[in-house]
Amino acid sequence: MVRQKIQIKKIDNLTARQVTFSKRRRGLFKKAHELSTLCDADVALIVFSATGKLFDYSSPSRFHF
Repeated sequence: MVRQKIQIKKIDNLTARQVTFSKRRRGLFKKAHELSTLCDADVALIVFSATGKLFDYSSPSRFHF
């Protein structure tokens, strides 16, 4: 069974858009953490919401100075 491709377009409903942003941001940060852990890589993400709020993620540093 093949899944149909969904069309990517802007979500018109503001509340639904904010909820979707929040859920996808959490998923993106989780994937970044998994990549960092599995591949022993340093990962950093910077995301701005539609309202201009900053969200960031950085993997734990493995370097000690």
